[in-house]
This record gives sequence, C-alpha cells and structure tokens, in this order.
Amino acid sequence: MHLRAIGKSTIVAGLAAATAFCALPAHAATDEYSAFVFNTSSATEPTIYNFINSATTSLDMTMYELVDTTAVNDLVAREKAGVKVRVVLDGQHTSYNSSAISKLKAAGVGVVESNTSRFVYTHQKTITVDGTESLILTGNLTSKYYTTSCDYGVFDTNAADVAAIEAVFNADYANTAITPSDGTNLLWSPTTATSRLLSIVNGATKTLDVEEEEFSDSTLVNAVVARAKAGVTVRVVVEDPSSYSSEVSEIKAAGGTVVGYSSSTGYYIHAKAVVADYGLSDAAVELGSMNWTSNSLDNNRELGIILNDTAAESVVETQFNSDYAGGTAQ
Repeated sequence: MHLRAIGKSTIVAGLAAATAFCALPAHAATDEYSAFVFNTSSATEPTIYNFINSATTSLDMTMYELVDTTAVNDLVAREKAGVKVRVVLDGQHTSYNSSAISKLKAAGVGVVESNTSRFVYTHQKTITVDGTESLILTGNLTSKYYTTSCDYGVFDTNAADVAAIEAVFNADYANTAITPSDGTNLLWSPTTATSRLLSIVNGATKTLDVEEEEFSDSTLVNAVVARAKAGVTVRVVVEDPSSYSSEVSEIKAAGGTVVGYSSSTGYYIHAKAVVADYGLSDAAVELGSMNWTSNSLDNNRELGIILNDTAAESVVETQFNSDYAGGTAQ
C-alpha cells in the first residue's frame, strides 16, 4: 500500500476529498444508503463534520489516519457535550496520529491504538453515530489530501449492518477477538473480503469497472482476467500502473482496458471500488477500505460494503467514467 505522506511505501494514506455532495444528501433520507464521491471539484468535507456533530449519545470511529484539525476538534466538542466518543486508531501510526491522540485523550475521549499482533494494520475507515448510522469510507480523515484524491463513501442505516459494525468496534476497542458478521451488505478483512469481492467480479455478465489504488492480489486479478476472456467489457483505473505492469498486461491481453494515474502531487486514485453490470437489474457496487493486495485482504482490519442500490451505483459509475476518461491509457 502507498503512504503518500512518506513516499510510495507500504500503506495507504489520505482521505480524498471534495465531491459532488451538492447533488446528494448527507444521510439517506428515504433509502438506507447514500453514496458520495470525494474529488477535486469542491470542498465538501463539512458533510463528514456535520455527521460527526449530529451525534447526540455516542460516536465510535475507526480510522487508519486522523490528521484533520476540524474533525478532531469536532470529536472533542462532542465529548464535552456529553456524547460518549470512542476512537480506534492504527497501532503502527502512533507518530503520524500523535496530535489527534494527544488532543482527544486530553479531552477525555476514549482512544485506543490497535494491536499490531492481531492485524498488521487497522486500515478501516468508519464512523458510527448514536448506534443507528454508519459512514463507511474508502479514504482517511487526512485533510491535506482532501483536494487531490478520489475516494468514495456510503452512509448506511441498515440495522444489521450498523449492529455488525458496532460489534466489531467494541471488540477491537477492547482488543478481543471476534468473527465479524457481514450484516446485510458488509465484507471484512481478514475474513470475507476476498470471497465477497470475488462474488461481485465473477457475477459480472456484461460490464466490470474496477478502480483501485493497489492492484496486485493474484486471485482477484485473475478473476478480472477471466471475466474479460469471457467477453465481459472490463475497464480498470489504477494508481501508479508501473507498479502493476504484469497485472496491467494480463488485463489488456485478455481484452480489457486500463488507464492509470501517476502523479504524487496531482490527482490521486485512492479509491477502492467495483461496479458490475451497471444499468442492468442485477447491477452491484462495492466500495471499502481494502486494497487489492494480499496484506490488505488477509492481514488487516478492513471494512467494505456491496450494494444493489441504483443510486449508489450511479454515483460511483459516474465518477468512474470521469476518472477513466481522464487517465493515461496503458
């Protein structure tokens, strides 16, 4: 995985940002899900801040990177307002998250750093408010990346999903083992991520669009290759394609197309998303924190969601088309 804060290193950074929230509500109004995109078009992180500030009784956050002064201040304000605020941060990012850790602990917020013997990285990015609604992100709360990255998120009010997310949070906060429930729509690393991702890839019959920061897991890449060979229209958007030259070659040889982004300072594909059979009755979209690497899928704490939701599919597919059109053909 890439950590842009310290160069092309072992794990991801950066919540991306700013998006077409203007066309979407912050929360699902009549639906259980509301998807959104972060990109460079407009600064919309206040939607996340508003979600944090909506907490009246409890707020539970699991975050790989928390380097956003506004978000931290909002968490502190919620704690001071009587909300029970708890945060799980990645145990290998103590120095990177040090400012947030200090401020939160000083305010009485419950903060734990993940046990690195249990997971290599706690790479999940989730906020749950009042035990009734969860925000599942592909990106971190790292403000310096808010105007240069592409990421996705989903507000989820499905009761089974939220209950599953809270159960895992409670276990991770207490540093106890748990086998996560997938609820209605979820996928977790290191348990069901690979099998659930394979289900959406293998289920594609007409089109398959894949947008990933990292693209090296052979099981998933081989599944995409197989879909292309079967006549499915496969399109891939990937960050730093030179790092995945063999995988890119395999996709192209099978009849798929690949575009890439490679700027360390310009537009950055931090997203992790898949759309299968867009526009068909059985279309599906997946997004989450897990990269397509063996470490992310098998060794990390990660969370994603798969939806058969027309609005969510449209949000991701629209952004995917823009990113595909703007990338460099491989």
